[in-house]
This record gives sequence, C-alpha cells and structure tokens, in this order.
Amino acid sequence: MSLPQQISVRYSDEDAGYLSVRPVVKQTFQLHELADLVVSVVGKDPARVQQIFRTGSVLYNGYRYAWDPLQAELPDFVLLLANFPEDDPNRAFAAAQAVAVLFETGGGSQRNVVELTRKEASEKKLFAKSAPWDLLLQLAAVSPPRYEKYSHARRADLFRLAIPYDQGQQLLAALLDAAPRALRHRWSTLRPPAALTFVCPR
Repeated sequence: MSLPQQISVRYSDEDAGYLSVRPVVKQTFQLHELADLVVSVVGKDPARVQQIFRTGSVLYNGYRYAWDPLQAELPDFVLLLANFPEDDPNRAFAAAQAVAVLFETGGGSQRNVVELTRKEASEKKLFAKSAPWDLLLQLAAVSPPRYEKYSHARRADLFRLAIPYDQGQQLLAALLDAAPRALRHRWSTLRPPAALTFVCPR
C-alpha cells in the first residue's frame, strides 16, 4: 500500500486529560509535512519512521499528533526520506553561521542544556568592547568545535566543544561580566559548562 499524499491529523495538548475542555484540532497535512514532523522527533531512520506511521501517533513540542495508522513497506519510507538532509562530518565549522550555543552542564541523568541565542548573547553593556557572543566566538576560534551531527529538529548542523571545568568557570564568569544587567539576571542560574554546542542552520 502506497502512502497517501494528504493525511487527516488530529492534535491536542499532551497533558489534556479526559476532563479537559481544550479542543482537539483537526488539520490536513501533506505527506512531506507529516514526514518532516516525525523525522524531527526520531531522525532520518526509515524503520523508525515506518513504525510511527503505523502507530499513528507522535509527541512533538508538547502536542500529541494522531492519525489513522498508515501501512506501507520500508522501501516507500526510504524513498520518502531520500531528500531529507544527512549528517555531513566533512562540513567545516563557520562561526558566522551559528545562531545559538547550547550550554551543557553536568552529565548522565544530571545533564542539563540551556540555549543561548546569538540575538540575546549579542547584547552588551554600555561602552563595552565585547558582547558575550563575541567571547563565545573567540573561544571557538582558539579551539574549533568538532562536527557532531545534523539535527532535524533544529534543521541545523551541530558542532560540539568539550571544555575542562576550570575553563568553563572562567568562560561563565567572563560571559556574565560582559552581559548587560537584564541579560545577567536571565543567566543567573547558569552553571559552568562542560561543553558548548554551536547550532548552524544548513
């Protein structure tokens, strides 16, 4: 059975219980739109995408999307996903393309990630020579981050740089010192990073 080009999809807040009065929204998705949503969750894996399509349900950004289960063979999904981007380990890091940095602290079950966008990190104190974003790029210039993977959820290549704890402490102190008061307040709960991941849209 081939995949239909249009699919009726229902979605609602994931925490909407049976007592909730929040409505279930219905919308018609094009096949590539639903595939894009599913790939954002499970990655470019034809077998996993096939399983999700057969299950007829996926959780994305706090919403539960559901549709009538769709049966198709694995080659159909291989063809469907053919034009989705692949990892590209040969891609060089280009600082000018970065739009955010993921601040990773802790590890294992204690791992926490906070996103610092270029827009907010480019704010700087009055008369300051450098903004926090400039400091992040300076670090990347000295120690270029290595290619990690392509993120379908972010539609971007990720470049990761692991840093020692003492360097993470120094970096955080420098970022807070360079940040204007409002930004410093927003970052007050940050902890020294164990790694930085630069997000570069493709």
